[in-house]
Amino acid sequence: MEQNKKYSLRSLVLYFLKLGTIGFGGPVALVGYMHKDLVEDRKWISEEEYREGLALAQLAPGPLAAQLGIYLGFVHYRILGATLVGFAFVLPSFIMVVLLGIVYKLYGGLSWIQAVFYGVGAAVIGIIALSSYKLTLKSIGKFNIESFKSKWLLWLFFFLAVIITFLTEQEQVLLFIAAGILYMIVKAPPKWWNGKTVNSIVLLQVAFWNYESTTLTKIAIFFTKAGAFVFGSGLAIVPFLHSGVVVENQWLTEQQFLDSVAVAMITPGPVVITVGFIGYLVNGFLGALVAALATFLPCYIFTIAMAPSFKKIAQNKPVKAFVDGITAAVVGALVGSVIVIARRSIFDIPTVLIAFLSIFALIYIKKIQEPYIILIAAILGIIIKSVII
Repeated sequence: MEQNKKYSLRSLVLYFLKLGTIGFGGPVALVGYMHKDLVEDRKWISEEEYREGLALAQLAPGPLAAQLGIYLGFVHYRILGATLVGFAFVLPSFIMVVLLGIVYKLYGGLSWIQAVFYGVGAAVIGIIALSSYKLTLKSIGKFNIESFKSKWLLWLFFFLAVIITFLTEQEQVLLFIAAGILYMIVKAPPKWWNGKTVNSIVLLQVAFWNYESTTLTKIAIFFTKAGAFVFGSGLAIVPFLHSGVVVENQWLTEQQFLDSVAVAMITPGPVVITVGFIGYLVNGFLGALVAALATFLPCYIFTIAMAPSFKKIAQNKPVKAFVDGITAAVVGALVGSVIVIARRSIFDIPTVLIAFLSIFALIYIKKIQEPYIILIAAILGIIIKSVII
């Protein structure tokens, strides 16, 4: 990675500040913008550097778009570039969700706000359901006999995670780790493999899982775990957040959680920034700040740690197998959490219709983006509630 004179660090940081401010469409769209702007138009980043960054973002845990941005900052300006780009990319949407959190806390009890989120909540279920389906196809394979035969173990992890998440309504981090380790042992056992290593990992996880602390420290620990086990799509964090925030700690109600996901979809930048909104509702500005920093910290550390020797890591078959196993279980947990949330949020004919219309719109209206669907759902919510009242 040699110094590139085509652009300054300031120019790169300003670009990501702009992208974080106006970049709608979720991780796939944001990744596309980076390629078009930085590789094709400005030619600041080479095609090879971009592909390496994208591969790293898919291989390591963390929100896809944020991780790719951090890597592109690292390419020519190392740790300083990665740090500044990461902050610039996340900061605009963080400020937006905190401001929305303030408004939500002040006016959330008003009937018109409740009407807005009545429609928005149903649309979010539709959007997440379709996203989880696409993520399943991308991460594991198509729902057909051939795929079930060739990738039977990944499908087993997937369906186990769906069932367990649905029944327990909690994220099972030990299940994800077990799926990764088991798939690695079956597909590409590493040289260091032995039973003691796994026992140590399991004992460490159990000890970490049961840690008791004040609310702010609990937020830091919980969101760090969430950030460390999210692969690819920002929506993959939903099952972690739902079980920890709603079920386990009871920081938010079911409706508040669904509203939080909706807020992430109507703001630009990474979808994972919903953690800032959740953190604000739980413990004010400090809660928002700690939640956001804790979620993005694993992503940042993994990127700067792996970037210098990524080419070697990318060829490591045990690492690839471990990630494949975890990903199958995480996607299954996402599907399970969609079922859990939908069971409580889709409760009448209008919400069913809004959810299905959102799915059909995304499938058949190719250029439509999630924020437009959220806006239309909000208007429908107000109309429906005003008619009912």
